[in-house]
Amino acid sequence: MTSIESITLDVADPAAAARFYADAFGLDDDRLRLRASEEATNGFRGFTLSLVAAQPADVRALFDAAVAAGATPLKPVTKSLWGYGGVVQAPDGTIWKMATSAKKDSGPATRNVDSIVLLLGVSDVVASKRFYVDRGLAVGKSFGRMYVEFAGDSGPVKLALYRRRALAKDAGVDPEGSGSHRIAVRGAAGPFTDPDGFAWEASSAAVAAA
Repeated sequence: MTSIESITLDVADPAAAARFYADAFGLDDDRLRLRASEEATNGFRGFTLSLVAAQPADVRALFDAAVAAGATPLKPVTKSLWGYGGVVQAPDGTIWKMATSAKKDSGPATRNVDSIVLLLGVSDVVASKRFYVDRGLAVGKSFGRMYVEFAGDSGPVKLALYRRRALAKDAGVDPEGSGSHRIAVRGAAGPFTDPDGFAWEASSAAVAAA
């Protein structure tokens, strides 16, 4: 099974972005990397990153910390049929969702993150699913032409596919966008570029062996 090693975000100011992610989420270089880029991008970049937490209090703590660090609220933390969630946009433009499937708190609030999920908004879920399966990713959950989640228990970041318009609606933004996605995925399956233009890079082990 192929897993994601880390995510790289292309940002205008890596130092400022690093401060934001440390203050807001406490994320380190093992999962999230930053690099300078001035590539043009406009509107929805076609992906979101989700921080999955253990309980509603943790979701609220992450959301509040992100806003305090400079993020723009897109959707406040609210209760739904599946749990709790809220959405913000980081100063660098990346959209982040904080979520939990738990309905009640089981302890004091923390900003602990159980897992990170990269959700790619794709034009054809079935075609993209087949593309990734052909490159060694194993399907964990699949809901027809709407949503696919790949098994990724061995890696720090999980991958899922969602229809682009549905993902934008979930994030609370307009689905239109153009230019660079401003993200690269590092994992053993790379390097390649998927049907929607998302780039994968070779894993650290592959780079070191080259």
